[in-house]
Amino acid sequence: MAKLKLGIPKGSLENATIDLFRRAGFNIATSSRSYFPAIDDPEMECMLIRAQEMARYVEDGILDAGLTGLDWVSEVGADVHAVADLVYAKQSFGKVRWVLAVPESSPIQCAKDLEGKIVATELVATTKRYLASYGVNAKVEFSWGATEVKPPELADAIVEVTETGSSLRANKLRIVETVLESNTQLIANKTSWADPWKQRKLQDLKLLLDGAIAALGKVGLLLNVHKDNLQKVLAVLPALKRPTVSPLSDGEWFALNTILDELTVRTLIPRLKEAGGEGIVEYPLNKVIP
Repeated sequence: MAKLKLGIPKGSLENATIDLFRRAGFNIATSSRSYFPAIDDPEMECMLIRAQEMARYVEDGILDAGLTGLDWVSEVGADVHAVADLVYAKQSFGKVRWVLAVPESSPIQCAKDLEGKIVATELVATTKRYLASYGVNAKVEFSWGATEVKPPELADAIVEVTETGSSLRANKLRIVETVLESNTQLIANKTSWADPWKQRKLQDLKLLLDGAIAALGKVGLLLNVHKDNLQKVLAVLPALKRPTVSPLSDGEWFALNTILDELTVRTLIPRLKEAGGEGIVEYPLNKVIP
């Protein structure tokens, strides 16, 4: 049987990725003793790989495809096919930023102020290209971790990834500029992408993962309404969220079904009840396929 070899990012993105796959319909079971998690799709094999290394293994054909950050694809200059942008992260299900940060008391106000300074980062090649674009000659050192604690004693500035900026603020650091904005990508080896079966498998996977992301933060709402109250109920719903309206066996009643942002439902349900809605059911969504 043909199989697609897929890399799952190990580390900070691991849990978010496995949860995303669950929403997409794939159950992945990991073990602390194995780098080969089980997946309930006989046409796929998974391997846990650090996001920093994923693009290289995909480019070399060791993996057919994998999920990693656009930042790491750019960092190693990997020649791979981008199948999908999957905008989720370990905390916020959004994009992340690599930012230039300095101590709050530092006189540095822009990248050009780094001439002759020391910058610590895990994203060395990208940072060097960024500084070169400003004509700045600085020493860029690889950081093995705990980058936030290095200024001012061990470095004048850092380039570090952030979702919320809370860790930087906790370490009394100030963001100067954004170096790179990144999100998770599904990437494929170019030879694998040229294979019709593997390309179809990846396209199917993209569709399901996109649908799972589209459903994040949304819920379905189902209710019944008498024809006399139909317009009042419709007026309560957001203008861009018009529901499907279906007649029930009793011609006097209709069923309404719609998808809404989860945070709005707690406000809408009481208003829908006041307008004449009955049998209101809120239900979770795993996927929304346009």
